[in-house]
Amino acid sequence: MPNPIMKYFEYAHLPPHLQVVSRPLGELAAQMNEQLPDGPEKSAGLRKLLEAKDCLVRAALE
Repeated sequence: MPNPIMKYFEYAHLPPHLQVVSRPLGELAAQMNEQLPDGPEKSAGLRKLLEAKDCLVRAALE
């Protein structure tokens, strides 16, 4: 079963200047999701990475 949080790391729909910011974080999330076992720490880590990605994408909007 796919990890539902991963949909929030998609970046293809973003304009190119935001993809530059979002893509590396999405790739890191995918790598961690694949390499680490499911569990509460992995879930927390991916949530925190998502929060960081959102902040950095918003910073690129300014």
